[in-house]
Order: sequence, then structure tokens, then C-alpha cells
Amino acid sequence: MPLIDLPLEKLKEYQGRNPRPTDFDEYWARALAELDSVDPQVELVPSDFKVPYAECFDLYFTGVKGARIHAKYVKPKSDGKPHPAVLQFHGYTGHAGDWLERLPYAALGYSVAALDVRGQGGKSQDIGGIAGNTHNGHIIRGLDEHPDELLFRHVFLDTVRLARIVMDFEEVDGSRVATMGGSQGGALALACAALEPRIRKVAANFPFLSDYKRVWEMDLAKDAYAELRTYFRFFDPQHKREDEVFYKLGYIDIQHLASRITADILFGIGLMDTVCPPSTQYAVLNKLKAPVQLEIYPDFAHEGLPGMGDKQFMFLQQL
Repeated sequence: MPLIDLPLEKLKEYQGRNPRPTDFDEYWARALAELDSVDPQVELVPSDFKVPYAECFDLYFTGVKGARIHAKYVKPKSDGKPHPAVLQFHGYTGHAGDWLERLPYAALGYSVAALDVRGQGGKSQDIGGIAGNTHNGHIIRGLDEHPDELLFRHVFLDTVRLARIVMDFEEVDGSRVATMGGSQGGALALACAALEPRIRKVAANFPFLSDYKRVWEMDLAKDAYAELRTYFRFFDPQHKREDEVFYKLGYIDIQHLASRITADILFGIGLMDTVCPPSTQYAVLNKLKAPVQLEIYPDFAHEGLPGMGDKQFMFLQQL
């Protein structure tokens, strides 16, 4: 098969290029402490969307920096015994999607919560209190400020808050909660499990937000990573701050969170992916200490992986 990255035997050994900040653990401890200080002010609003076997709600909560965050929440009409839950995360610039996408897990007897990432295509607010889509430049948002102002720091914390809210619902068994998603959603599924250790299972496909320096060195700072090139062209055209930039991005690099995950993981990867290159995904895989079921698709890129949805559904039935 043709190669767009390292050979598979080299991928299995690859450890990543983007530096890990020396105070990485302290950074995330401080972030979680900030999250603990925020009153989430949870609100559930019944939806007009109705099905006979589940109830649907718009869920709102307050995240760090005061942003009001939205998620879709579906709970099955069950016998009252606590049941599992699945947290779903969407791709970059997108939104939670239709209610219909939650229903297979509701039919299984699971609650489902699907996050709208702040400032992207859904109803969540951006840091400045702006409703709606402000997605351009989310990776680089905050690079010229203190690392605590990086936007994806706040997004990662939103996933933790959503997990904690759902785990605390009386209908949910908090010890049987999973995360899932692809691309940005895959990254958030992993980040959530790293920062909320009670997450039991993760189903992640071709995760985004990993090994930024490798993306740059492969000349793939385009598509989802295009803003890396934009940042240098506008704000550091001679790359005098290149080391500083990649060091700071290391705080929101999921490869550096991977070793914290204790959940069982189902991981899908396409070896022809030029959006989230295979080496950036193996930088995550090779740092995982938790059990991993890896599904490799040699001829597939950043796209639907045949049969992967079925594999995820079977995997999450084991919650």
C-alpha cells in the first residue's frame, strides 16, 4: 500500500514530536480546581422532539470563564434502576447533531448526552459570551496569553463538567459511563477520560489535537490544522517564537494526557489520513496504559470507517 506517513512498524514505536510542558500535571490540576470553583447552574428544558421510549432535553450548564454550555440529553423511560450513559462529542466546527443520532443508545436503555463545543456550530457560548459559531482559530486561541487562557483548555473542562453532571443524575449509574467521538470528538472523548477517571470506556476514531509539531513538520498544517500556518503568517512570520508556540500547544496536546486514562479503549485509525496523520494518532496510542482494542483501516483516510459504528455499539453494550 502507498504511504503518507511512517511505515506501520515505525508507527508502533513513534513517541511524538510536540514537547510536553514541564508543569503539565500542575497545569491540569489548576484547571480542574478552577472547574470545581464554578457553580454549573444545571438546567434541563424538555424538547419538542418526542419518542415513546425516551425523554429528550436541552441541557445547559455554566463552564469556566462563565460560558453557558449546551448539550442534548436523552434518557430512556426505564424501570427506575440506574443505567449506563454515553457522552458523545462532535467533529471540529460542528455541533451535537440531530436527536435521532442519540436514539440507538436510548433504545439500549442508556442515557445519552451530546455536547455542543463552545463557539462552534451549536448553541454553546464562546468565552466572551458570544452565542453561535466563532470556530475559526480555536487551536491557536489564547496562544498570546497565559496558557490558562487556551480555548481548548476550557473545552476539555466542559467535557469533564458534562461527565460529572450526567454521573450525578439519579437515573444514571455513575460507574458505567462512556465517551465517544471522531476527529475532534475522538480527542475530546480521550481528554474527558483522562481528566475524569471514572469514565469506564472510550470509543475514539482518528483523534484530532495531537502532536502539533509533527503536523507542521509533515507540511499538513491545512484542513483542520490550517490555523497553525495562519498563526505563523500573521503573528510570527519569521518563526522567532516557534519553540514557544509548540511548547504552549503542548498543554492541549492529547498525547500528553493519554497515560492518565484508565478506561478500556476502542480506537479506529485510517493509515491514509492526511487530516490527522497516523503518526499523530500513534503518539497517543503508544502512551496509553489502559487496554486498547485497535482497529486499523490501511486504505482509509479521515472518513467513515466501514463497520466501525457497529464495533462501537457492541463495545459500548459491555458497559
